[in-house]
Amino acid sequence: MKSKALLLFIILSFTNFTFSQDTKSQGVLDKLSIKMKALKSFYLEFNAVIKNTASGINENQNGNGWVKGNKYNATYAGNTIISNGMKTWTIIKEDKTVYESDSNDDNDGINPKKIMTIWETGFNNKYVKEELLNAETVHVINLLPKNPAKSDFTNITIYISKTSNAMKKAVINSKDGTVMTYTVSKFESNPDVKDTKFVFNKKNYPGYPVIKD
Repeated sequence: MKSKALLLFIILSFTNFTFSQDTKSQGVLDKLSIKMKALKSFYLEFNAVIKNTASGINENQNGNGWVKGNKYNATYAGNTIISNGMKTWTIIKEDKTVYESDSNDDNDGINPKKIMTIWETGFNNKYVKEELLNAETVHVINLLPKNPAKSDFTNITIYISKTSNAMKKAVINSKDGTVMTYTVSKFESNPDVKDTKFVFNKKNYPGYPVIKD
């Protein structure tokens, strides 16, 4: 399925090196978790750069997504993923095909909520440093898996604004040499988004077969 090669999305594990939770980084992440959990909904826009020298991949795409509770609607590289919290539909424009799966089985693809809360489950963390990112001071934090043997990735670094306590960037390195850089360009808290945004309507995609995974 092409979307699973192109679209991140996003439960990550990492290398064989592990370390205990870092007090400073955990404090930063706890504040961000509290902030995210207090939101009823959010909207974000992001840029994704995906590179793999060995396979000749060099992609630069923009995406966006709405989240409300456990529901989301995201678009990336012309493709769309809709989830009502129970079912997820991945709409591949190039193939004119819809892939349906249970949300509990949705371990990849574009999931904006997972992007913005990626550190919360299955990771140890370590504070690296402060640095400037686009003239803004950010906390740089490394994440490593608690169960690295099952990892498809080698490491992840996240950048969190010191002023607004918002995640600005994530850089993900996979075992196959792919480097994925996600940069958040816009974030809106509690937008007014209707529940119909998270409902898949087959009438909107005439001629698209629905394939159940």
